[in-house]
Amino acid sequence: MTSVQVDKQHDGTDGAVGGGEGYQRGLGARQIQMIAIGGAIGTGLFLGAGKAIHKAGPSLVLAYAIAGLVIFFIMRALGELLMYRPVSGSFAEYAREFIGPFWGFVTGWTYWLFWVVTGITEVTAAATYMTYWWNIPQWISALVFTVVLYGANLISVKLFGELEFWFSMVKVTAIIGMILICAGILTVGFSDAGDTATVAHLWNQGGFFPNGVGSTLMTLQIVMFAFLAVELVGVTAGESKDPKTVLPKAINTVPWRIAVFYVGALIMILSVVPWTEFQPGVSPFVAAFEKMGLGVGAAIVNFVVLTAALSSCNSGMYSTGRMLRDLALNGQGPKVFTKLTKSGTPLLGLTLSASLMLVGVWINYVAPGKAFEYVVSFATISGMWAWIMILVCQIRYRAKANRGELPESAFKAPGAPYTSWFALLFIGMVIVMMGIDEGARVSLYCAPVWGLILGVSYLVLKSRNPENAAFAKRS
Repeated sequence: MTSVQVDKQHDGTDGAVGGGEGYQRGLGARQIQMIAIGGAIGTGLFLGAGKAIHKAGPSLVLAYAIAGLVIFFIMRALGELLMYRPVSGSFAEYAREFIGPFWGFVTGWTYWLFWVVTGITEVTAAATYMTYWWNIPQWISALVFTVVLYGANLISVKLFGELEFWFSMVKVTAIIGMILICAGILTVGFSDAGDTATVAHLWNQGGFFPNGVGSTLMTLQIVMFAFLAVELVGVTAGESKDPKTVLPKAINTVPWRIAVFYVGALIMILSVVPWTEFQPGVSPFVAAFEKMGLGVGAAIVNFVVLTAALSSCNSGMYSTGRMLRDLALNGQGPKVFTKLTKSGTPLLGLTLSASLMLVGVWINYVAPGKAFEYVVSFATISGMWAWIMILVCQIRYRAKANRGELPESAFKAPGAPYTSWFALLFIGMVIVMMGIDEGARVSLYCAPVWGLILGVSYLVLKSRNPENAAFAKRS
């Protein structure tokens, strides 16, 4: 966005939906709601939970519940900012306004990288799921999926929203169905697990913390990874038909979303099948149906989790193109990325992102057994950066609004700024846990390198364009 567009959006003359950005406002309430619900139901829950259960046992339920509360604080902080000024590429735009142009630059490029890495993760998971049916090399499946999803993203935003609606509907229906089946097994006792299913599995197999509290804390990076993408509704702000009505409703679904799809689903699975039966690298949902003796159900769930992974990757491709265009519009990225197709798609940004996601094909070729583990930790640290920026910007915005320097948001975050500070401290603890974990530590080594690259790039751009308003802090 240019500085003129920013001023217009402050006083509401530009439609408050990023009308100057050139996007089609094709996402309706039904689509935004389902994108919000389905956005966080992906690899982190369906595949990553297997490793987390193996590490933490039943106490993983508590980890998801506490982390879910923190996610709600983050989303309400984002909601307050979105109602103040809903724009596409919101995280980077808010960082520019409330912290400085450099931080907007870092946030935009880091969030773009997050989705590229997450796309690799999701394609890797999808390739893993394919081996359930066919013994084909993972890299072949990863290549096919990447190419197909790239083609799907060349469509209009309205069709993208419709596809995501049905992708998410499949995921939501499947989890609810699984919860009902598990409830039936616990109460009626059918299937092979009927005689042994009991909620006592949550504490009878070594206790609620079978491996100690420390092991539970060490799963927090996996847990937080599962919630990455909940902030995607912020990226859709510039293409929502009625953001000031739709976005608050979508954000307020976060508590029951987490309660049902994460906490509820895990309680049911771990009550039907003891946690000791699950293994890392295997979807706990698929494993649960196999332990129940419902082979057809396991195949169906495997299809659902495959759909979930592809859906998340599809959303990633959507957001990367928009973030690159936001950077370009602000003079912090190549101008060529500002171009849109007739259908309102940022073609060149999408093409670059999809091309880089092909790195996932290479990872699946050289290290198919470790591919998921390699990319999860880096995706987590880069994704959490966006959350940190959301919280810091909300704290600064609230302070300015309280002083009367900016208009107050119509959707204030309850308990803020204290809840925002709590969320920041929690994220800091997760980063510390990642530093202790030898497998996740590599992401912390990569982060300074990425920061150095961005710092040098920013200085080069600023030296070449010293008069560019993109490098001047807004008051």
